[in-house]
Amino acid sequence: MFGFINLNKPYGWTSHDCVAKVRRILKTKKVGHGGTLDPAATGVLPIAVGKATRLLSFLPEKKGYKAKIRFGVQTNTDDLEGEVIQSQNASELTLAQVQPLLEQFIGEIEQIPPAFSAIQQGGKRLYELARKGEVVQVPKRIVNIHQIEVLNWQTGEFPELTLTITCGGGTYIRAIARDLGYLLNVGGTLAALQRTESCGMTLAESMTLEQLESHSSQAAFSLICPDLPLQNLKSVTLSPTEAQRWCQGQKIPLDLALTKSEEAPAFQAGVSLTALAVRVYQAETAFLGIGELENSGEVQVLSPKVVLI
Repeated sequence: MFGFINLNKPYGWTSHDCVAKVRRILKTKKVGHGGTLDPAATGVLPIAVGKATRLLSFLPEKKGYKAKIRFGVQTNTDDLEGEVIQSQNASELTLAQVQPLLEQFIGEIEQIPPAFSAIQQGGKRLYELARKGEVVQVPKRIVNIHQIEVLNWQTGEFPELTLTITCGGGTYIRAIARDLGYLLNVGGTLAALQRTESCGMTLAESMTLEQLESHSSQAAFSLICPDLPLQNLKSVTLSPTEAQRWCQGQKIPLDLALTKSEEAPAFQAGVSLTALAVRVYQAETAFLGIGELENSGEVQVLSPKVVLI
C-alpha cells in the first residue's frame, strides 16, 4: 500500500490515535500524518501510507481553518480544554472594535505558541512539561498568515467571533485567539477549530474513519496517488536509462532531463541556485520519487533525494 488518505479527524481524537486506527484498518504498520491537530480540533488530517511516509516533508505547507474565538475567557491551554485562569463579562465588546485588529495578524508575524503544545524541548513535548506544573519557556517563531476573514459575530456575556484563516505551516490558531483577546484587554480563547485544508487536501473531499473502515472492508477503497498532493513541486521526466541510473543513486546532468520536461526550472550557467526539490518521473508515467536540482560547475544536476522504486 502506497499513497495518501484525506482523513476527516473526529473531535476528541489525537493525531496519533488516528494513525493507530488507520494501521488497524489497513493492517499495515507504516502510517504517518502530515501535521498535528489538537484533540479538540476536527477536519483535514493528511495520512501517509507505506512509502508515502517518506514524502510528508515535501507536501505543501498551506493550511486553512475555520475558528471560533470566545472573548472574556482565558485558559492555560488557550482553548476550552484547559483550566480557566481569567473570566470577565465582555458583553460591551463589538465587532467594530475587533475587526481592525485582525490586520495585525496578517503577513509574516512573530508568534509565541501555547505552552500546551506538541513542540519538543529537551526531548519532551511542551504539554508534558506543562502538565507537570513546570514553567515552560516557549520560544517565539515566525509564521505566515495569508488571509483572515470574518464569518460571524455572536453577542453575549462572552461574545464569539468566527473566522476563516489561511496560513503557512507551524501557525497556532490558539495563539491568535489568545493574542487577540490580550489586545482587546478582555482575554480570549479558542472555542472551536476545524481544519478545512492541509497539504493540498480539502475538507469537502475528506473521509471519516467510519467511511475508511467500511470502504476498506468492501475492497472499495483506494489511496490517493502519492504524487497528487505534491503538485506544488516542479517535475522532471527521465528516459528509462536515466531513470535506472538515478534510482541507483547516480546524479543526472540537467541538460539530459530538460529535453524531456518543460516544467523543469530554467538554469543560467554561473548562477548559484539553492537546491530545489522536484518530482521525478520515467517516461511521463512512473513516479520515481523526489530529486534535488543543484549546481555543479557550469551545469545543473539532478540528485536522488527520495527513491521510491
